Amino acid sequence: LFFPGFQVAPETKAVMKWLRSIPFVLSASLHGGELVVTYPYDYSRHPMEEKMFSPTPDEKVFKMLAKAYADAHPVISDRSELRCGGNFVKRGGIINGAEWYSFTGGMADFNYLHTNCFEVTVEVGCEKFPLEEELFTIWHENKGALLNYMEMVHRGIKGIVSDKFGNPIKNARISVRGIQHDVTTGN
Repeated sequence: LFFPGFQVAPETKAVMKWLRSIPFVLSASLHGGELVVTYPYDYSRHPMEEKMFSPTPDEKVFKMLAKAYADAHPVISDRSELRCGGNFVKRGGIINGAEWYSFTGGMADFNYLHTNCFEVTVEVGCEKFPLEEELFTIWHENKGALLNYMEMVHRGIKGIVSDKFGNPIKNARISVRGIQHDVTTGN
């Protein structure tokens, strides 16, 4: 995901180290400038292709996570195509990141490829830099959707991998048949 000569900022390195040290499983990155939920991959499989659908092996899970947010958001779930973010209505308010626009070095791709964390990107409003008086409304539009998204942490497989004596096994690899992406147990 990072290329030779690609400079990683110290704060980015710190976040990467933090993500590898704590077994997060779900996260969301909040952005402004549109009203849509995107999911990995954000980087196109073919770098010369600007808008190319680039699904992860966990495409169905990411779509479910993105929809959980979008469906609970009062504006994203609004079916009007004339509103902010209306060009994503036919897609249910979600899109594969690389299909929207491809970029390298994104947090969602990093989390998926290098940690056990599944991350979506939430574009919380069409203003890239909203005014202070708009923040209260943006918060209330996103609060329920954020809570609904956080509840998704209880979906899927969870438990403790232990040896025959009941001791937890650190870094045990867990594979799901039909999905070419393993996860590992935490500490």
